[in-house]
Amino acid sequence: MKDGIHPKYQDVAFVDLQTGNKFVTRSTLTSRETIEIDGKTMPLFKCDVTSESHPFYTGAQTRLVETGRVEKFRARFARTTGTKKASA
Repeated sequence: MKDGIHPKYQDVAFVDLQTGNKFVTRSTLTSRETIEIDGKTMPLFKCDVTSESHPFYTGAQTRLVETGRVEKFRARFARTTGTKKASA
């Protein structure tokens, strides 16, 4: 490999902001923020969503869909219930 043309490949810490879960992987990512893990200082990248908090991976997506179905049913049921005028 040629010197000076490749980005620095290093350990980077990622933090899930929703769960607080931290994991370390190797990346060319750089950041102004750093964190010390196991005596090593590495760049810190804050993620809004990771596999720990994404609804697809946690199974919460199906619960959201089910909740929406229940609310739709209740809305339809509320429209059909009520006092009906008796036909004479």
